[in-house]
Amino acid sequence: MASMTVKVGSPVGLHVRPAAIIADKAGEFAEEITIATSGDAPVSATSMMLIMTLGAEYGAEVTVESENPQAVAAIAELVAKDLDAA
Repeated sequence: MASMTVKVGSPVGLHVRPAAIIADKAGEFAEEITIATSGDAPVSATSMMLIMTLGAEYGAEVTVESENPQAVAAIAELVAKDLDAA
């Protein structure tokens, strides 16, 4: 299983807009992709609502896992970006 830990790059954390963008991208992959914060159970990266339940704020470490290394890299890249920038 591939895994990558990154820091949340959106200044207001993984709220509605970043969570929706991440979930949309995760839906492009056939393999399951999960996201977790330290000490919490992983959630499906394809669910905007579940991503928001993580309560991941700016700078929080988030771990992305999947059997597909390309999926991990794609989702980790989005988590690390400021997805609120216009």
